[in-house]
Amino acid sequence: MISMIVAMGENNAIGKDNELLWHLPEDFKYFKKTTMGKPILMGRKTYESIGKPLPGRENIVITRDKTFTADGVTIVNSIDAALSASQQYDEVMVIGGASFYQQMLPMVKRLYLTLVHQTFDADAFFPDINEDEWVETERREYAADERHAYNFSFVTLDRTVERTG
Repeated sequence: MISMIVAMGENNAIGKDNELLWHLPEDFKYFKKTTMGKPILMGRKTYESIGKPLPGRENIVITRDKTFTADGVTIVNSIDAALSASQQYDEVMVIGGASFYQQMLPMVKRLYLTLVHQTFDADAFFPDINEDEWVETERREYAADERHAYNFSFVTLDRTVERTG
């Protein structure tokens, strides 16, 4: 199963200048717990913003740059190659960035969303989803506190309509 994990603002904002727009420690814990032991697929810019392979997960970086190299990650040049490199796993996690989310969304069966209840100035956005194709299976609400500047929710959506093409 192909899944996607993303934190986004109310306006689908996910980043600016290749950086996250917020610091939510509980979201970092959620990301780690949800992705641990699973292959994570990401675009090159997302990998470069992280700066190193994430431990406990097979890191697969997709890039059109055939000269790109990085230690401790699997580098592929196509979506087919990325899926082939992770086919032995029950769940594969797409972790960004914006253009990779756009390309992969039609293939995704589950979305793990962190919805940050604020709008943000951004240059990277998560694509709009057709809500008729998804059902909410889990939601947890969190209030802003001394460690979290914004209210946020963890929401899991499962696709109810099979995509064709």
